Amino acid sequence: MKLMEKILSKENLQVAIKKVKQNKGAPGIDKMPAQEVEDWFNQYQEEVISKIMNKQYRPMPVKRVYIPKPNGKQRPLGIPTIVDRVIQQAMMQVLSEIYEPIFSEHSFGFRPRRSAHMAMKEVL
Repeated sequence: MKLMEKILSKENLQVAIKKVKQNKGAPGIDKMPAQEVEDWFNQYQEEVISKIMNKQYRPMPVKRVYIPKPNGKQRPLGIPTIVDRVIQQAMMQVLSEIYEPIFSEHSFGFRPRRSAHMAMKEVL
């Protein structure tokens, strides 16, 4: 439970809210814009924390959109709600501190400050 307490600490959640707001992503199915998430958390943060700690929290369904590809096809993309993105960000911040130092230096997938271009450069 100490890990969950660290993830759900007010300080960690504030950093997560700030990062989600900076990203300015599209709203999910709840249509809440990123600019409103801080006010929402000011009002409902304790309720969300309580639900998560009591294993009662359920993420909202993901909004499906399609992005056109150069070949004429479309790539499906899932957009979580802003609140779910804050919770995901809060988890990522804490878990990255634990796992990032032990990943292989040759691992590039979905890692901070690493890209597919960097992986290709290393392979070549």
